[in-house]
Amino acid sequence: MKVSQLLSPKQIKIGIVNNEKSAIIKELIDILVRNGLISDAGKAFEDVMERELQQSTGLEKGLAIPHGKSTAIQSLAGAMAISEEGKDFMSLDGEPSHIFFLMIAAPDEAGKHVRALANIAILTKNPMVRRKLARAQTPEEAYQIILDEEAGSL
Repeated sequence: MKVSQLLSPKQIKIGIVNNEKSAIIKELIDILVRNGLISDAGKAFEDVMERELQQSTGLEKGLAIPHGKSTAIQSLAGAMAISEEGKDFMSLDGEPSHIFFLMIAAPDEAGKHVRALANIAILTKNPMVRRKLARAQTPEEAYQIILDEEAGSL
């Protein structure tokens, strides 16, 4: 599944309000709730935080990919948020995270879950894509950057 199939502009938020990791995850889950993609925000939060306790999903180079499997969702869904100034997400490199992809899969979707994680990694390995996403001013602009990169035009 391409990242553009996991998201829509309505699932992208520019500007993160919160500074604490758990509050950022709640903020991302709220995007899924508003879009009718999740049935139980509390359960989804517990499941993502349980995964987060195993190892931080704050990666390197400004990227964080909190994720997990949950019975609170019927099918793989994602949300994205961007913070131009960056937020502390306990990243592996100790640097602030600017791009946050939340992904939640149903318990029986292990294959889809892993493929989606791989596609996010492929999409964001290009430093120019990360810079453009971190500076996006609207959800539509961020989504177009994803579409362009997937089409090979960046």
